[in-house]
Amino acid sequence: MTIFEKIIARQIPADIVYEDDLVAAFRDINPQAPAHILIVPKKPIPRIDVATEEDKLLLGHLLLKAKEVAKKLGLTGGYRIVINNGPDAGEAVPHLHFHIIGGRKMGWPPG
Repeated sequence: MTIFEKIIARQIPADIVYEDDLVAAFRDINPQAPAHILIVPKKPIPRIDVATEEDKLLLGHLLLKAKEVAKKLGLTGGYRIVINNGPDAGEAVPHLHFHIIGGRKMGWPPG
């Protein structure tokens, strides 16, 4: 069971900012910007590389809810949605999640 599954099951406390029957969004414990939220599917998908056609509605739901969370946080000047896929990309938890990062000007290219 990943840390995200434990958060969803309320076994580990988290500052949850949004939740529905398919996804949960909560504040990152090591924020990289003033706003740094993780949004995760409740269905455990280890990473985007192993998502299937059967997951396409859930993936679309994740993106639309990420947009809603960003709006709720007042990120009107812009925000970034990041998916880390695999250890070389910085993936630390093997449970698909989107980082919603904003509240400051972002540089390019990202690190």
